[in-house]
Amino acid sequence: MRLKNDIYVYEWTNAFENNCNSYYIGGSVQALIDPGLTGYVPDLLDRMSADGIKKDDIRYVINTHSHPDHFQGSEVFDQEKVRVGLHTKEIEFLKGEGGELYSLFGINAPRMNVNFPLEEGDVVLGDQIFKIILAPGHSPGSIGLYWPGQKALFCGDVIFDLSVGRTDFPGGSGALLKESILSFSKLDLEWLLPGHMGILCGKDKIKDNFNIVVQSIFLYI
Repeated sequence: MRLKNDIYVYEWTNAFENNCNSYYIGGSVQALIDPGLTGYVPDLLDRMSADGIKKDDIRYVINTHSHPDHFQGSEVFDQEKVRVGLHTKEIEFLKGEGGELYSLFGINAPRMNVNFPLEEGDVVLGDQIFKIILAPGHSPGSIGLYWPGQKALFCGDVIFDLSVGRTDFPGGSGALLKESILSFSKLDLEWLLPGHMGILCGKDKIKDNFNIVVQSIFLYI
């Protein structure tokens, strides 16, 4: 579904199967954010096709973190044609505890190499400048992808609508998650695009969401 301008949203709404929200940025960017589990990628591509987006249009796959429900589907894409991004800290995590997490869920870790290691700071995708924000807590190398031009933050599993990412998986940290959420709250935002549940639109609504999370949920993290 086209959200606005070049942002497309593919929410995961099946309450009985775990997977993540995926996003696509069109125009010159041509980036898919969080492809989800491998088994659901064909359905995602079908939904994208209905919006006129072909698999061959995708130039980048940007992963907010390496958990299976976000990252596994990256293996579907031809790395000779597509740059698959993951933060360098998350790449190291995936080699150890992060990779072991897959076996806990009875699934296979992706058999691939990340060919687009991400670092904190500005990154150019197409003709647009984005900012990679390291946001540990849910996992050591989680990121937020911030698009200043659209005031949009693809925040992965750091913060949701009235909720936050879990910290009880390997590599999780409640203290770091709080710091990451506070860092995100300082951004100039009109769109908050999380890895699960619904999106948030509007500066005031997003600000209220951060305030509620800090005041009501931080005590339990």
